[in-house]
Amino acid sequence: MEKAFFDNLIASVTDMLNTKDYKLLKETLSDLFPMDIAEMLEDMSQEEVVLLFRILPKDQAAEVFSYLSSNRRKYVVLAIHGSLLNHIFDELFFDDKIDFLEEMPSNVVKSLLASSLPEDRNLINQFLNYPDNSAGSLMTIEYVDLKKNMTAKQAMDRIKKIGLDKETIYTCYVLDDTRRLEGIISLKVLVLAQDEQIIGDIMDTNVILAEAYDDQEEVAEQFMKYDLIAIPVVDGEKRLIGIITIDDIMDVIEQENTEDFQKMAAISPSDEKYLETGVFTMAKNRIIWLLVLMISATVTGSIITHFEALLSSAVVLAAFIPMLMNSGGNAGSQSATMVIRGMALGEIELSNFTSIIWKELRIGFLAGFILAAVNYIRLSLLDNTDNSIIITVSVTLILAVISAKILGGMLPMAAKIFKLDPAIMAGPLISTILDALTLIIYFGIANVLLF
Repeated sequence: MEKAFFDNLIASVTDMLNTKDYKLLKETLSDLFPMDIAEMLEDMSQEEVVLLFRILPKDQAAEVFSYLSSNRRKYVVLAIHGSLLNHIFDELFFDDKIDFLEEMPSNVVKSLLASSLPEDRNLINQFLNYPDNSAGSLMTIEYVDLKKNMTAKQAMDRIKKIGLDKETIYTCYVLDDTRRLEGIISLKVLVLAQDEQIIGDIMDTNVILAEAYDDQEEVAEQFMKYDLIAIPVVDGEKRLIGIITIDDIMDVIEQENTEDFQKMAAISPSDEKYLETGVFTMAKNRIIWLLVLMISATVTGSIITHFEALLSSAVVLAAFIPMLMNSGGNAGSQSATMVIRGMALGEIELSNFTSIIWKELRIGFLAGFILAAVNYIRLSLLDNTDNSIIITVSVTLILAVISAKILGGMLPMAAKIFKLDPAIMAGPLISTILDALTLIIYFGIANVLLF
């Protein structure tokens, strides 16, 4: 939806609310997609959200609710009548129910569970016990299950009978009598099969699957690697307990990418939206890393103090410190970012360690040589700097860039070896490390060449 049209729509809906023209408002909302209504509610006041939600028909309200952010959901839950809330909860897909309950206050959770059927309540409690960010916390139980002795016609009849209430029907799961997964079959294969063909003869037994306690990031990697639209989740005995669909994995990928960006910027990860997060919360998320970086930066000051006599003998050396430190930090951040991204996409494994170092060494030499050459020409022609100083700065540039490239490629992989998130080895942290290293190289070369 175009922004101009969307802004006009919000203004129009707000005007209808103010003039209490609810009949026209219902007609307007009935022509919109649920996700567009949800997006519109994100930009409206709390009072307008609650009032508009009460106007929506029950079924449409349930669809819109599934697309709302957690904050908007809380407004709605605390304001609507219990019967409407129960209807909305019943209409949600099972995995959305779990996400919803995890966001809500305990009194709301107790009320909804109390009104649920005993078998549903037991299943929900089981799902709520799976660790956060695990495959079990993402999965849904709304899938189509078949038997391998069914014919294709019987399978299609079953899909028509139960498919409306399932989250996906494009992949069906073939189970034995103990619910162990024996194979999968796509809707495409079923539609094209002869009516009398047996499912066991046409199903695919080579199944990509996940276990309930697998990390969600590993599951996302499987989706990307094998181009899946759904993946079965099994327990320790290979019994099918649920499936994860592509829409949930898209949310995981967005969440993981956001988390990596925050770590690379030295910010503690948070799921809250920027404008909806309090000032104190954001300050708390940032201050710890700022303190770490500030304290670690004192190492740089200590190095400069240690070479104070050298600086006093050739004061001009101090003028090149910012340029050298920035060049080393930028070179290292480039390499670290590329390696971290490659690791996230599965393109780089720990077994590629020596290949990465050798590649970054060659890149560092080429980049450092070009930077040094340009720097040499600039200082010779424009700054009229002493030749020994120019050589010192140029040699430092080459060695600093080579070192930065090697460290930028090595540190994220080292973090992975020690079970740390490679994303922390980018941005401010690696720049701080390389600042200190660049100064050591600079003053070491100056001490040799100048004195």
